[in-house]
Amino acid sequence: MKIREAKIINQGLEDEMEVWGYRPCLWKMILLGVGVVCSGGFLLLLLYWLPEWSVKGTCTQTSLRDAHTLLLRTTDEFRQWFRARVHVMLAPGKKPFDSLDLQSRDQLPNGGREQSVGSVHEEDNEKFAQEQTVKIYHFTHHSTKYYWNDVIQNFEFYRGLEDVEVNCTSIHSDHSPGLSKILQDYRRLFFGENEIAVRVPSLFKLLIKEVLNPFYIFQIFSVILWSVEDYYYYATAIVFMSVISIATSLYTIKKQYVMLHDMVAAHSVIRVSVCRRNTDIEEAMSTDLVPGDVIVIPANGMIMPCDAVLIHGNCIVNESMLTGESVPVTKTSLPSSGEEADRSYNMEEHKRHTLFCGTHVIQTRFYSDELVKAVVVRTGFCTEKGQLVRSILYPKPTDFKLYRDAYLFLLCLVGVAGIGFVYSIILSIMNKVPAKTIITESLDIITITVPPALPAAMTAGIVYAQRRLKRVGIFCISPQRINMGGQLNLVCFDKTGTLTEDGLDLWGIHRAEDGIFFPPESSAAKESLVTSAFVACMASCHSLTRIDGNLSGDPLDLKMFSATGWILEEPTEEETALHNPIMPTVVRPPKQNIPEANQNNPATKNMELSELSSCEIGIVRQFPFSSALQRMSVVVRRLGKKHMDSYLKGAPEVVASLCKQHTVPQSFTDTLETYTRQGFRVIALAHRQLESKLSWHKVQSLSRDLIETNMEFLGLIIMQNKIKPETAGVLCELRQANIRTLMVTGDNMLTAISVARDCGMVRAHQKVIIADAVPPKDIHPATITWHYTENPAPAVKDRQTVEINLEEEIYGKHQSQQEESYHFAVSGKAFAVIMEHFPQLLHKLVLRATVFARMAPDQKTQLVEVLQSIDYFVGMCGDGANDCGALKKAHSGISLSELEASVASPFTSSTSNISCVPNLIREGRAALITSFCVFKFMALYSIIQYLSVTLLYSILSNLGDFQFLFIDVAIILIIVFTMSLNPAWKELVPCRPPSSLISGPLLCSVMTQILNCVVFQVLAFLLVRQQSWYETWTPQSDACNVSNFSYILNVTTPQDPKNIKNFENTTLFYVSSFQYLAVAVVFSKGKPFRQPSYKNWPFMLACISLYTFLLLILLYPVPAIDRFLEIVCVPSDWRITVVIIIIVNAAVSFLLEILILDIILWRLVFRGKKGVNRPPEPPSADAPQVANDHWGSFFLSWLFCRRNKPPRARYLQLALELQDEPDWPPRSFTVTYGSDSQAHISATL
Repeated sequence: MKIREAKIINQGLEDEMEVWGYRPCLWKMILLGVGVVCSGGFLLLLLYWLPEWSVKGTCTQTSLRDAHTLLLRTTDEFRQWFRARVHVMLAPGKKPFDSLDLQSRDQLPNGGREQSVGSVHEEDNEKFAQEQTVKIYHFTHHSTKYYWNDVIQNFEFYRGLEDVEVNCTSIHSDHSPGLSKILQDYRRLFFGENEIAVRVPSLFKLLIKEVLNPFYIFQIFSVILWSVEDYYYYATAIVFMSVISIATSLYTIKKQYVMLHDMVAAHSVIRVSVCRRNTDIEEAMSTDLVPGDVIVIPANGMIMPCDAVLIHGNCIVNESMLTGESVPVTKTSLPSSGEEADRSYNMEEHKRHTLFCGTHVIQTRFYSDELVKAVVVRTGFCTEKGQLVRSILYPKPTDFKLYRDAYLFLLCLVGVAGIGFVYSIILSIMNKVPAKTIITESLDIITITVPPALPAAMTAGIVYAQRRLKRVGIFCISPQRINMGGQLNLVCFDKTGTLTEDGLDLWGIHRAEDGIFFPPESSAAKESLVTSAFVACMASCHSLTRIDGNLSGDPLDLKMFSATGWILEEPTEEETALHNPIMPTVVRPPKQNIPEANQNNPATKNMELSELSSCEIGIVRQFPFSSALQRMSVVVRRLGKKHMDSYLKGAPEVVASLCKQHTVPQSFTDTLETYTRQGFRVIALAHRQLESKLSWHKVQSLSRDLIETNMEFLGLIIMQNKIKPETAGVLCELRQANIRTLMVTGDNMLTAISVARDCGMVRAHQKVIIADAVPPKDIHPATITWHYTENPAPAVKDRQTVEINLEEEIYGKHQSQQEESYHFAVSGKAFAVIMEHFPQLLHKLVLRATVFARMAPDQKTQLVEVLQSIDYFVGMCGDGANDCGALKKAHSGISLSELEASVASPFTSSTSNISCVPNLIREGRAALITSFCVFKFMALYSIIQYLSVTLLYSILSNLGDFQFLFIDVAIILIIVFTMSLNPAWKELVPCRPPSSLISGPLLCSVMTQILNCVVFQVLAFLLVRQQSWYETWTPQSDACNVSNFSYILNVTTPQDPKNIKNFENTTLFYVSSFQYLAVAVVFSKGKPFRQPSYKNWPFMLACISLYTFLLLILLYPVPAIDRFLEIVCVPSDWRITVVIIIIVNAAVSFLLEILILDIILWRLVFRGKKGVNRPPEPPSADAPQVANDHWGSFFLSWLFCRRNKPPRARYLQLALELQDEPDWPPRSFTVTYGSDSQAHISATL
């Protein structure tokens, strides 16, 4: 049979999937039913765990058009499988935005009733045929509906109004009247109810789903097996632990569902005012809204139930739920004319005009005779908040090597169990053991190798780390990412509000007039400047508003406005008679700021009111600040003036390009560079007098492109952005820990470089190379011009070397001069050009780039992806406003927000500085090492118990029920949950913990400890059988030969059919019990990633208590305890021998782990090769030791096949390759040209 190719749905998106179509097959279903019966239902469980087997085992492949069941597979690295059922919907049209003549219909046929394929009844078909309906096939996956499209022969999903690629003008003209009720009902067939439905599942459903986990199924199998063997106590203990584990898990999951449900419920069902085509406004439930509806935003605000674009009026919105940014933002109506209005509406591009679901509209700005209206763009799970909720409901698996290796390690244990399984069967058959015993004992050895407490033990360290992070003000919504935080080797920082203070101080102003700069001035509040255009621009060009009587808005706007000393008023309707029907925001200077000449001159005293009025400015229209455009502007009108004015502020380079050239001073570039080099944040202002014929309403429809042109340059505002006190220290700490730091900002390039130098990200002696890229134009190819901010002396490239660490990027004290001697700085514009036209240079550039300036929010996300593509573990720290995408994309994103938890990033810090970053990395490293320690300990626990049982099987014996109980509960559980309590080490060390269980040091550690345990268990087992007093134990045995052993002679114990009580069992029980404790102490590592174990008092108390107890019952037997643990009495000299074996065993374990692994192998092999082409180090007093280390490293590296082994990380491979490139880095003022094949560097300009 021909295998059909898979179709791709969501192509190019994050949730891209392959899809195959299937239809039921009768003979396969019958065969499967037989298999389920024969396997006792196990086959059904297997199909539940493996949906692809379930579909392929019951269906045959067919086309997607004819499919009843779909098989889906994600195209990412996880390759997850899902199955979905195809349903049929009967509707009057094929697509939600089809033009339908529905006016004659009273209601939609079938009411949008959904049916499974093949379940549409004949009478329904006749009914719907009369109604001229069509069948629409669809399926639902992860709360998203996909509909069949006959044109593309594939399934697609509908986002909302954007699907029809409507432009801004069309939204105003075609969609502003709203939808009829009939059309609304029709669209609701496709988009469903407008709600983000977080269904809180019942406890029974959660219980079934949890119990069907493969681990718990294995536990149920184990409990049944133990019950058959009459191991009731141990089985009961395991059941008790499982019940507690399941109950805790159910409580946590249920709590998360309830919290998510409550978070969404705040806006899920509210009453809204909806506009109908007949100009009526009716009240409706928000759940009835569909894309295309027009809603009225009330004056007192609301919580948005959908994503909608403003078409009339302005809104002040708090978007902290989405971005973590608590500063309210102003949303303006969508442009209705001009070049911008001709563009297709895009939610990201037009987010300044879009009200997002879940955000809080605080208040509105409107015309006196018009309402504030918005067109619904998206509903339900298609909204921005819906997508966030979906990402929480259906998270991607955590891609971390630790977890993948853990499964591989478990498979190895299963392989070991298989060997034991075969061994026990062969041994039992040879000894003619009954079949029932063979089966139970062979299966029992499998249950021993997979520890029942493993999942709980592995998560303990993460839970403890999460609690410690919460104590230092770091809140986590994705606990699995804590371990990832321990692997970070690169952190990106936003600048403003992250590295520097939120607030800006006005350093001064630098006015310009007629193309000439005036001398700098320290204050803008001078009386002589009140009537100037410069101060008018400062006072009016902002998005500030009054909320509860207080000024609120962007911190920069607040600082700039307060520097003028002016007053902002939002007058009542009666007070705006002079401003036409529009109700603008009004700014005016205080009365005392009117020039004294006017106030004191008797001739003009009567004109005081008119002077004051002439300074009063009404803000007619705002064009909000855009990150992409890097500017904002306003249209204003002074009272008494017949014309309007336009004021513009923004990035100096952008503002200058929009001004008439003769108004821009010739010294503009030099003056700007002077300020930016000193780290000042510079903002340029411009002004334009508009034509007097422009009316108020005409201005409302003009595009900003027509307003923001032919401006007159007014001058510069110089703001001082101080570095936070903690910044330099934290960056120094990260640098010493060999964690690379980058700055990713939207600010000016030279300002960013200056801040990078001031905070230590770029050191004083290091060069900064600016990569200035220009896209191709006409016949000219794309180019990159390389500018050096300093002019260093020419260097001899051939003599320079780069030190590269192949494992942990650890640098020695004697670094080469070329090492970190230059940094690249890239602007957002250049980054976009390089990504498109110079992809072969991109990785080289980001390897040494430190400053990324003028970066748009989506470019920050792209940068994180590029860094991850060369195997960096990337952290991102920002304020959450423009960094949401990058915060989510990074391995560990930290948002500096006052909110306790923000969906903007996995981690949220309540402290407003970057000191949270080393805290997170320290806790991540501690949690990661804890996970390794626990896993190694649980692996050794399984192997030790496996060895004991295997040795006892050879004499047809086993450990007793209470011995198992004591080991698993009293020793293992207590040790596991206390050894995870070690806090993080107080310093960040240069090396990182390993990220993989399948690594040299860890494998050596585990294997040497296993070998050690095997040797001493076998030694004890053989020695006890060589003793002169040894005999096959019976209740009448008197091996002790001491007076206090008489109690055994007086006890009439029946013959033990399971042969638990014997000398071998007792010896191995004691030796193995001490082995558990020895490996626990040895594996519980402290420095350099965790605090020493002696500071973990619960763990120390547990170890000391268990050591004391075991030594007590070994040297001074207690009859009651011996009877409980089924231990037999042995001579005192053998007890001393056992103690000696235990001490030697512990000492060897300690030496193997500490001396051989940690000191010799780790130092000489796994970390010994620190650099390639490393410069010679000066001689020292330790020269013989250095020589020994060198030869030892050479021999051991040869032994472990690690000589000249290339690094695995791509960024390290790239760094090695760049050593041999004579033209890298490019020399100053050289130009790299782009071509179809490869970029090449020209001669120096």
